[in-house]
Amino acid sequence: MKTNGHWSNGLLSAMEDPELIVQSNSKLVVIQDKFPKAEFHYLIIPREDIHSLKAVDKSHLELLKYMHSIGERLTQEPRHQSRTFKMGYHAEASMTRLHLHVISDDMNSPCLKTKKHWNSFTTDFFLDSKEVCENLEKYGKIKLLSSEYCKKMMDTPLKCHKCDYIPKTMPDLKKHIMKHLK
Repeated sequence: MKTNGHWSNGLLSAMEDPELIVQSNSKLVVIQDKFPKAEFHYLIIPREDIHSLKAVDKSHLELLKYMHSIGERLTQEPRHQSRTFKMGYHAEASMTRLHLHVISDDMNSPCLKTKKHWNSFTTDFFLDSKEVCENLEKYGKIKLLSSEYCKKMMDTPLKCHKCDYIPKTMPDLKKHIMKHLK
């Protein structure tokens, strides 16, 4: 698959990278995130060319439910037994091509470096997959967050996702979350 080389099109080439592919079939590809934000971080990407959540309509409901079910199966694999996972979409994705994040809630990764990274998975900016499917089924479309609200979520002060700890910096937060992993 040829891409125009811009970083936002990286998922299109990642879908073809055998080192990243976890599984694939005629409807989708599951890859390990090239820059994981947790110990386990997968992306479920449809083969159908759907740019983002903004392009999703009721005709995509079965595909999104299928993507969710593949994510659930992935989290049930033996290597993930002691983990808790979240599955969802970024309200405003930075990468071209719709993709479902399946991410362990340890948030322990050297690739997790910025407040934006953190807040994209720990605030309302991260749209729960089940809720996305329910909204699509009920309303025929996905209720998207406004750009202003998305910006507010990205600007939210850092806060531990497991307790009420308020760190001053990302390094402070990363040191703190290690306490929850013991």
